Formats: sequence, C-alpha cells, structure tokens
Amino acid sequence: MKKHLNTLFVTTQGAYLAKEGETVVVKVEKEIRLRVPIHTIGGIVCFGNIMCSPFLMGFCAERDVAISFLTERGRFLARVQGPVSGNVLLRREQYRRADDMNVSAEMAKAVLTGKLANCRTVLQRATRDHSDKLNADEVREASQRISGSLQSLQSDLSLNVLRGIEGEAAHTYFSVFDHLITSQKEDFIFRGRNRRPPLDHVNCLLSFLYTLVLHDVRSALESVGLDPAVGFLHRDRPGRPGLALDMMEEFRPFLADRLTLSLINLTQVQKKGFREMESGAVLMDDDTRKAVLVAYQKRKQDEILHPFLEEKVTIGLLFHMQALLLARCLRGDLDGYPTFIWK
Repeated sequence: MKKHLNTLFVTTQGAYLAKEGETVVVKVEKEIRLRVPIHTIGGIVCFGNIMCSPFLMGFCAERDVAISFLTERGRFLARVQGPVSGNVLLRREQYRRADDMNVSAEMAKAVLTGKLANCRTVLQRATRDHSDKLNADEVREASQRISGSLQSLQSDLSLNVLRGIEGEAAHTYFSVFDHLITSQKEDFIFRGRNRRPPLDHVNCLLSFLYTLVLHDVRSALESVGLDPAVGFLHRDRPGRPGLALDMMEEFRPFLADRLTLSLINLTQVQKKGFREMESGAVLMDDDTRKAVLVAYQKRKQDEILHPFLEEKVTIGLLFHMQALLLARCLRGDLDGYPTFIWK
C-alpha cells in the first residue's frame, strides 16, 4: 500500500522554493518559513507568483513529486514532473480502448454511475440529518429523479445519450443544492452552477475544490502509469486531462460538494473572505483560501471503508486506489471498472 502523503500548497505571493539536502525549503523575503522532508510530500501546488529553483524541480522529478502551477484563482497553468512511470503496454491498451466507442461508453457508464449515486447520497443524507432545516420534500423529489437517471444508465447507450442523462441529473442535483446550505443563507446563495469565472461565493468554493481534486486524481493516474489526457467520457482535446476529468466525477459530490457545504454550514468561511471583481468574478482572499486548503487536507486524513476492497483507507488514498483499480480493469484483471460509490 502506498504511504499516504500530503500535498504542499504554497499561497504566499513572492515565495521561493529551493532544495536543501533532502528537504524542500520555502523562503519569503529570503527568510525560511518552512522546511519539509521530500519523502513526506506527495505533490506541490503553487498559487500565483511562486518561484522554484531548477535544482528543486529536478529533485522533485527524481522523487516522483509533481509541481503544479496555478493562478491565484486556481486556474491551472503548468505542471513539472519526471518521466512517466508504468508499463507502456498499459498505456497502449488505454489508447486502444479509448478509440473504441462501445468500450468508451461502458467506461463512461461506470463513471457516471458513481457520480450519480454519490449525488443521490449527498441529498439523502441531507434530508436524513437536516430535514428540519431544509425543504425536505423538494430534496427527496430530486433524489428520486436522480434514481431514475441511474436506472436509465443500465441500458445500452451511446456516449451522447449518456452525456444527456448526466446533464439532466446534474441540473436536478444543483437545482436543490441551495437547500443544503443551512446557515449563512443570506451570504451564500446558490442559484445554479457557473464557472470560468465563478460569479458567487458558493461557486467560487466549488470551482476551487474541484481544481484540488483534479490535481490529486491526475497525480494518482500518473503514478500508476496511465495517461491522464486520454479519457472515455471526456474525449481528447488539447490541454485537457480527459481521464482525470472522468475519474474526478465520482469524487465531486462525495468530497468537493460535501466539503463546500461543511465550510459554509459550520461557518468556517464567511462572506467577508470573498471579494467581487469589476468583471463579476468572485475570488477568495488569502486567509479564506488557506482555510479551505487546511480543511481539504484534514478531510483527506479521514478514514472510510472502501466499498469494493472492503478495507479502511484514508480519503486521500482513494484517488490512488481507484487509479490502481482502473489499471487492473484495462489490463483485463477485472471485468469492469469498480467506480467509487459512497454508502
């Protein structure tokens, strides 16, 4: 079992990352603020104007620690990593199956089954735990409609039809998402999903957390030798990590959506931590961003029983375990991809 490693998030503008022996050093105005042993890090994510020494980048590449560069808003810019690991035969099989539309549809169906089942569980748990604080009837009705969408996935369907089912289910899910916000209702209003840029506080949190999940999923796929760019549901497009976006779907509701709701409902983030730009885009301030990053890292330390492997694992390891299961599926060791379904 792979050791659970943390992601180092660097948000202080003007910070400089360097190598000192077997450690990563973070300096701000030539003063050392942090020193972290390389073996405790699974990845480094830099937000905004962060600089890295070439020696550190080479060192991280040797140790299989990817460095990602994002804007302050969380938009992906670039990634530095070492040679792709894993058997080339695995990647060739991935490409062959992605070229087969029938196989791609079956893989997409598995991914969407996980996503829709986890969306339904988010709604069901909300009505069970907070029925006195929300419109339980509307949330239950949405849950039932998603159950209908799940049932539709059992048929032999094309990719386009599958995307249509996903789109309808996502609309149903987000149409009642505002009901799941049970505190700070006046400051955190959700009227629907928007992005690039996010136009309200809730969408700002969702987009930022989706970026973090995507980073971890992509790293997990690369660690087992899969190509994160070649997906089944998300088809090839230059610069788009299609397979990472595929696998990310099953983790969106379980991890990112639930954490967004927790941050708001437990008052871990507040309206004053956001600012609206002239363009209408909503951004987090530094303190709020750090609070979200800390909460994300803590959530990754929580344990859960893996539904397929039936063993307890930390949430942060789920990405790697699902990547391993996908690789086994592509090699023919499993009859199908056992998507992560939260129970």
